[in-house]
Amino acid sequence: MPKKILDAPSGPAPVGPYSVAVEANGFVFISGQGALDPSTNQLIVGGVEAETEQVMKNIGAILADVGLGFDDIVKTTIFLADMDDFPLVNAVYGSYVADAKPARSTVEVARLPLDINVEIDVIAAR
Repeated sequence: MPKKILDAPSGPAPVGPYSVAVEANGFVFISGQGALDPSTNQLIVGGVEAETEQVMKNIGAILADVGLGFDDIVKTTIFLADMDDFPLVNAVYGSYVADAKPARSTVEVARLPLDINVEIDVIAAR
């Protein structure tokens, strides 16, 4: 099955040469999302909890655009600028995935685009 670029107008516009969502073989790959407000494409400020909340809202909007929801996520990767923020990010993230907990990796990175504190990408299954 060839890959298909999916339209996801409710999420933030890409800030580089990548697609927001791509489907292949029944899986939907959503590019890493930061705390951009999709209506203004401006960064949300207010700390890592506010950023994580916006990231999860963005992921939810993109999932909805492609006919999926949080229960369809099978794998996430969380990138943190500071691993000390893990408990705060984990609490917000956990409130969205609830009982359908996907597989997950969490890593601390040296720096994220736009100097954001958290970025999350997901893989969902149809």
